[in-house]
Amino acid sequence: MQSEGLIILSPLDLGIASSLVLLLAGLSWQLRLGIGRRVLIAAARSTVQLLLLGLVLKALFSSDNPWLVAALAAVMLGVAGYEVMARQKHRLRGIWGYGTGALSMFLSSFSIAVLALLVLLQPEPWYLPQYAIPLLGMLLGNTMTGIAVSLDNLTRQTLEKAGQIETRLALGQSAAEAIGDIRREALRSGLIPIVNSMSTAGIVSLPGMMTGQILAGSPPMEAAKYQLLILFLIAAGTGLGSMTAVMLGSKRLFDRRSRLRCDRLTE
Repeated sequence: MQSEGLIILSPLDLGIASSLVLLLAGLSWQLRLGIGRRVLIAAARSTVQLLLLGLVLKALFSSDNPWLVAALAAVMLGVAGYEVMARQKHRLRGIWGYGTGALSMFLSSFSIAVLALLVLLQPEPWYLPQYAIPLLGMLLGNTMTGIAVSLDNLTRQTLEKAGQIETRLALGQSAAEAIGDIRREALRSGLIPIVNSMSTAGIVSLPGMMTGQILAGSPPMEAAKYQLLILFLIAAGTGLGSMTAVMLGSKRLFDRRSRLRCDRLTE
């Protein structure tokens, strides 16, 4: 169904699309890949989460209440922090396991989102949910991936190369020098996804935001400009967030006497 240039999806349309996911799960079961159940659970989660978000945003857009916007942003940050922790095989123990990722995303994604709203987009009011929530969501989602990959590489390589790190410490190197190569490799791995996204945008892939705006009827050139803005913001947020997380995480791996503390990581 089409309304004012926008094609409205019916439940039947979504049902047909979901049947493809069921087909994928069936093939996974047939081939004994062991991920069929995970595919179905992920599809169910995304369905419930996105429909609930649609209802929340519908109410939020009609109110423009800054406290409701702040509350939703806090929930998004809290869930993103948990997802960063859950994606690591060996994470920091205690509150550090959750706080390192959450704090890094707060310092990077939130600051860049506020900068974009106040300086670049300048909606009235500046916290207008129509702009603030989607922008923050895109920044958190991509920054979350970069931080999770960086921290996972940092902790995994630290455990694998613990003997090498301790040898460097015994030879007189500082903690930062002993773990420097591992930190650089962790940061490099966290930045690879966004670098690949920017490199292939417009040639191999048509990015999500640009696609959505074009489907909604926006002029292609305006959609391209918005997509560029988002890609640049995401790159900055991912880089700053990954750097913050790796610096905080690597510092936590040593005590005040620069001794390696692998016992601060989960097995």
